[in-house]
Amino acid sequence: MPIALIKILEGHSPEKKRRLTESVSQAMAESLDMPIDGVRVLVEEVPLDYWGRGDETFADRVVDGSAALPKA
Repeated sequence: MPIALIKILEGHSPEKKRRLTESVSQAMAESLDMPIDGVRVLVEEVPLDYWGRGDETFADRVVDGSAALPKA
């Protein structure tokens, strides 16, 4: 049973996470030529303060205007 672990920034709507899970499940099932109910997808939301690039967190970049929050 293949498992996909996907880490995303917090703030996406339940509908977007559902579509993500559906798309990844379909792609894995087709790629591996297996039933979709054998695929597992784990979506882990990461707080903005825990996601960094260089010496800034994503939260810092939102405050300084160099990044935008995810669109729910």
